[in-house]
This record gives sequence, structure tokens and C-alpha cells, in this order.
Amino acid sequence: MVPDDEQRCPCLSGNPYGECCGPLHAGAAAPTAERLMRSRFSAFALGLPEYLLLTWHPRTRPDELTLDPSQRWTRLDIVSTRSGGPFDSAGQVAFRAWWRTDDERGTLEETSEFVREQGRWYYVDGAVA
Repeated sequence: MVPDDEQRCPCLSGNPYGECCGPLHAGAAAPTAERLMRSRFSAFALGLPEYLLLTWHPRTRPDELTLDPSQRWTRLDIVSTRSGGPFDSAGQVAFRAWWRTDDERGTLEETSEFVREQGRWYYVDGAVA
């Protein structure tokens, strides 16, 4: 369920959803690779596969994406960023994301690659640690 604009954003930036990932989920372009990474985490947390596909580079994007409704994404830590700023054409974001199901808990550690084309950032792929 998408949070109210005043609720805390699922990416844990400390900003309300309406000032953080909400506008990106509604179609605004992410200004940086890190902001796109945060919005993609929030899309996983909120169950928005359409957004994930739209922000995935066409070169590596799957034809479809089905999210596991039993998996809940609960926390995101940005470990490091390299480039990916508003004037860059590529960037890298390393992160750690926590998830849980009824039976399990775990983390995903990944270094994600991003490119910016025609003013929009796209997720290309990632190396899982």
C-alpha cells in the first residue's frame, strides 16, 4: 500500500514520502543515481513492479517482474556512491537492504550500476556481495 504523502518514506531518508520517493513513483525524474536507488527500494517495499520495470535500462530489463508478496523490505542503508550526480552520465551505488518473510530474515548487499540517458537515470545491473 502506498503511504500518505506525510508518512515516512520507506527508503528511510528521513523525509516524508511526498517529498522523497512519491514524486518519482508518480513520474518525476530522479536527480541522482542514489535517489533512483532509494525510489527503487521503496518500490520493492510498496509492491510497485511497474515502476521497477520503467526505471530498469531496456538493455538489461526483464520482460516481466513478479514480486513475492510475502517478502517485506524493511530497511535500506546506502554504503557508498561513486559518481551518479546530476551532471554525471553513470554512477554506482552500494547498498544493504533488509527483508523478511514470515519464516526468514535476511539482507541483500549489492553494488548497482546506473546510467543517465536523456535526463533520466536507469538501473542497469548489480553485483551481489
